[in-house]
Amino acid sequence: MSDETSTKNLPAISKQVTELVLAGSLGHAEQAFAEAAEQHGDLVVAEVLQNIPPHVTALHMAGFDGGKMSLATLLVPPKAWADSLAYIAATWNEDMIEDDPERIAESLFAHIHGVVFATDDEDRRNELLQEASATDWGCTAFATVFSLAPKEVMELAGEIISKGQYITAQTGSDSDIAPLAVALAKASEDGWDRALFELFPEFRHSADLADAEFSDDPDEEQPFMQRSTKELLYRMRKQVPSTRNASGRTGRRSLGSGIFS
Repeated sequence: MSDETSTKNLPAISKQVTELVLAGSLGHAEQAFAEAAEQHGDLVVAEVLQNIPPHVTALHMAGFDGGKMSLATLLVPPKAWADSLAYIAATWNEDMIEDDPERIAESLFAHIHGVVFATDDEDRRNELLQEASATDWGCTAFATVFSLAPKEVMELAGEIISKGQYITAQTGSDSDIAPLAVALAKASEDGWDRALFELFPEFRHSADLADAEFSDDPDEEQPFMQRSTKELLYRMRKQVPSTRNASGRTGRRSLGSGIFS
């Protein structure tokens, strides 16, 4: 199929997918992606995901996690995924945030992990992490996931400082969150620091974090402030932009040249 023919089909496919997702027919939307990929190639699916509104992408991808792979997971352009993260909190049930915030955070982790590690393409992985962590809501999303294992994240912050480029996901805790945290730190120094600041707002730099001690006793008062999973979920909910104004990207942008240089 020529590029010209694919381009002509793009508006129709985008309209079809958007209508299916908004109608709640995620399975049919995924089938439309599969048919588009078969007829026109993967690039058309990526272009559709780049062009449909980010809240539509969020609705579609919220229906899939690490256990339910989709073409959107594999092919979503990094910027389109980063923009869609702004709206994923709008799909959460507020009662669930109150009653079982960890379950939502685990679902968010499955979503982020599923997208970031969908392929072995390290360049794509870095782009996904850089784009997501260049937004306020992306940093809050990472902090929400990290709140499921704060002690491990703190220990990892110390290891990143001491070992630099030699850090690996196997160094330290066996938490499932460790590989994502290490990947974020390697992809974006600024994004990693900002995610830590979201989780531990009294600590401005990961170097400060490494010197802190985290108590194993959940009833013992911690010597620093840590935002709870529930609080971070509500912070993400407040960051959902109006669909009329999808811009919310921050001016700061780092590609992680400091930690591992």
